[in-house]
Amino acid sequence: MSNFYTEHPELKFHLNHPLMERICELKERGYRDKDQFDYAPQDYADAMDSYDKVLEITGQITADTIAPNAEGVDQEGPRCEAGRVHYASGTVDNLDAMVKAGLNGMTMPRAYGGLNFPITPYTMCAEIVAAADAGFGNIWSLQDCIETLYEFGSPDQLSRYIPRICQGETMSMDLTEPDAGSDLQSVMLKATYDEAEGCWRLNGVKRFITNGDADLHLVLARSEEGTHDGRGLSMFIYDKRNGGVDVRRIENKLGIHGSPTCELVYKNAKAELCGDRKLGLIKYVMALMNGARLGIAAQSVGLSQAAYNEALAYARDRKQFGKAIIEFPAVYDMLSTIKAKLDAGRSLLYMTARYVDIYKALDDIARERKLTPEERQEQKRYARLADALTPLAKGMNSEYANQNAYDCIQVHGGSGFMMEYACQRIYRDARITSIYEGTTQLQTVAAIRYVTNGTYLNLLGEYANMQYSEAVQPMLARVQKMVDKLAECTEHIKSAQNQELLDLAARRLYEMAAVCVMSYLILQDATANADLFTESAQVYVNYAEAEIEKHNKFLNGIIVEQLAAYRK
Repeated sequence: MSNFYTEHPELKFHLNHPLMERICELKERGYRDKDQFDYAPQDYADAMDSYDKVLEITGQITADTIAPNAEGVDQEGPRCEAGRVHYASGTVDNLDAMVKAGLNGMTMPRAYGGLNFPITPYTMCAEIVAAADAGFGNIWSLQDCIETLYEFGSPDQLSRYIPRICQGETMSMDLTEPDAGSDLQSVMLKATYDEAEGCWRLNGVKRFITNGDADLHLVLARSEEGTHDGRGLSMFIYDKRNGGVDVRRIENKLGIHGSPTCELVYKNAKAELCGDRKLGLIKYVMALMNGARLGIAAQSVGLSQAAYNEALAYARDRKQFGKAIIEFPAVYDMLSTIKAKLDAGRSLLYMTARYVDIYKALDDIARERKLTPEERQEQKRYARLADALTPLAKGMNSEYANQNAYDCIQVHGGSGFMMEYACQRIYRDARITSIYEGTTQLQTVAAIRYVTNGTYLNLLGEYANMQYSEAVQPMLARVQKMVDKLAECTEHIKSAQNQELLDLAARRLYEMAAVCVMSYLILQDATANADLFTESAQVYVNYAEAEIEKHNKFLNGIIVEQLAAYRK
């Protein structure tokens, strides 16, 4: 593939969404940097041209360097020697190419050496990279940990650390421990204040840390002696230059082999407090995880794109019974379903990213001046929408990545089971996406309150009142019936006033809400660009309709007395 950006017009379509004008206006503060930085945009058109060019550069590096290195990196992997990680040779080349192109610290202000990009085009870069090598995508995209440091760090910390990330240093977030996976309240890595040195010291073990030998770490640790819950946890910055942390081992994983997943041993490691004590989990990790979940959603979409690319190319080339297998209904049905899930999931991803962009830009402006009442209302609206859509984007796209990778292998038949085809790597890499940064089950926990409090139904009502083309009107009526069934099922479950029943129903309600949202979004896309999205809209609405009916039948058939059967 000659360019991973220009050859997928769907990306440029999403880049040019009408909300981008408001995002640019907020992010650029009226384009005030143009007099100070020669690479700052003069106006909206100039900003969009800049995003487009950087995406094209990312697409070219991905095609020329990252994709050709992917199989070699998967086979070589990183290694651990004397407590340090050494990347695979291809990973070193990839990082070098990205740093030389200036693709680090992309969302950071220009005053720190960043590009001041919104989250949306940065997320597109993450998708592009993941489509070539999801493992390398982990290493490169962890630069977005700097968002949390930028939001909560002191001015001194910002001035010392952000330029280093913009110059190409790497990051990690050190959260998980052997006895604290999803239950981060149980984190016990100990943080004690060293009065003599005027610093904090960290002692303990972290496990499953992606890119664990990074230059800068954001670390969740227990600063309050005698506590055992989230109120005793704080966030710290560990700088590898200070020493005190060794890599005990690199995990031997099913996939994402290029990404070193490490067990770390902290031995009196010097660290700095980031933000205020006791808010590490309650405030800072929640912000960190929301960014990470958007990143995994992007990685998942990239993997779905890779699965579609491989399946489509093989189906066109492979001949059976005298014709290419793409001509067989069973095969083109699989291909069209992969593409529909890809397009619908991508639409959800970038709508979520736009919502994040608006509220984060307003948050940043609030540091400089008081927001107007209208701006405060806008900030609250988009923060709520971003919080509601992020678990849908992460959970559903990760599930779709797994389904699409599975179907990609199925299209390949016996060849898909052979290691020389890329589909096996895509399949292995996809499996983790529905597990890390919060399993799909945890995304359901995060989202279910927005089902029961009507947030999704209100959003769907707004989507229903938008203008749609005449061509999609028949599908629009069907989607509205799907939303009606979601409302009926939600009310049926809520009326029982039984928490165990709600917990049992949550995953199905979550998926019903998600496919309704994606159905409206893909119809909006088909209205704006019929050539690109009409076929996917038709396929996705068919698929979503069947999913809604399946969940509707299950949920309406369940009563409280049946719960005992599900406990066995």
